[in-house]
Amino acid sequence: MTRVEPVRESARERLLDTAERLFYAEGVHTVGIDRVLAESGVAKATLYKNFGNKDGLVTAYLDRRHERQVARITAALDAVAEGSPRERILAVFDSQRILFARPDYRGCAFAAATAEGPHGGPYEESSRTYRNYVRTVFAEILAAAGVAEAERIASQLHLIYDGAQMAARMDSDPTNPELAANTRMLAESVLSAAGL
Repeated sequence: MTRVEPVRESARERLLDTAERLFYAEGVHTVGIDRVLAESGVAKATLYKNFGNKDGLVTAYLDRRHERQVARITAALDAVAEGSPRERILAVFDSQRILFARPDYRGCAFAAATAEGPHGGPYEESSRTYRNYVRTVFAEILAAAGVAEAERIASQLHLIYDGAQMAARMDSDPTNPELAANTRMLAESVLSAAGL
């Protein structure tokens, strides 16, 4: 019988995993780089080699969060690929509800990171890219459906999406089914007004 050894994560991945856990739970400015290094068991030279500095590590953390959000939204859309434009947009909101139910949900990582930094700081580009992605998903679905003013309506849907994230973070119980129901109802109202 052959013994299978577990694959050990690379030092880069351990550093990024630890940074993601700590930054998301406690904040990018609250958590010092020495703590990330100590908890990951990675040498400071690995940080500099792979990320340059703490800002580079935070940017990599946000880029990873972006990739996960894209995967979540893509999976939601793929699940209703043959659905109507209304069903596809509502699937994005339904996937957000599932995200809120996670016990470690702490709100939007991009909003938190940019709120902690100075205006024009190094994390704003990652945040802008993510925000543009969500709005573009809505706009493309609306435009493909022939909805007039697709960009404006996508912005309205995006405001609802963002507001739900903030409410889930700030409310004492983000798993409250009323939050998801109210969010979906608002999105449905906007879609109905747009003729979908």
